[in-house]
Amino acid sequence: MKVIFDNISHEISRLTTRRYSTSFSLGIHFLNKKHHKAIYGIYGFVRFADEIVDSFHDYNKQKLFDEFSSDTFNAIANKISLNPILNSFQWAVNKYNIPHDLIHSFLHSMEMDLNEDALYDEDKFKKYILGSAEVVGLMCLKVFVEGDEEDYKELKPCAMSLGSAFQKINFLRDIKNDFHSLGRSYFPDVYLYQFNDLIKKDLELDI
Repeated sequence: MKVIFDNISHEISRLTTRRYSTSFSLGIHFLNKKHHKAIYGIYGFVRFADEIVDSFHDYNKQKLFDEFSSDTFNAIANKISLNPILNSFQWAVNKYNIPHDLIHSFLHSMEMDLNEDALYDEDKFKKYILGSAEVVGLMCLKVFVEGDEEDYKELKPCAMSLGSAFQKINFLRDIKNDFHSLGRSYFPDVYLYQFNDLIKKDLELDI
């Protein structure tokens, strides 16, 4: 029965969230239960995309990413995928009318980690934050407002700011590992060999 497969897909997205992020899982716990499945579905999708560019170093990451992107939009169009993570995500996208441009923007930022220079200037940093975090906040907001476009428009700036703050916290937390393991420095004009408490306080103030 299709319902069994769908339930398994949702459970896998839930498990993915819990295994990868205790903080995000805790946050979801405080949301209205009727929104849990969709938020787990969104997290599972963004986590798997991020894993491709950050973790699968022994594989052709560009090929994997291209296939994942194509499979994502096929899943949304067909309203089913044999990839449980994408099946869960497409359900959320179709149920809550999540705009496809948000998904494109997110995938573009993820692909920047494959193709762009390791050091980010102000313009690239803003584009990356928009796609990797702010639009994820908007995906979640589409779930929360349940079709109320007036609420969506009113809360849109707040959702984007919160997503940006979360991402910058992650960058600050991982600044050493990103530089040494991945060769990346996201914050413009911030270099690890020059990092000090004053720079840290400025970043925290921005957040």
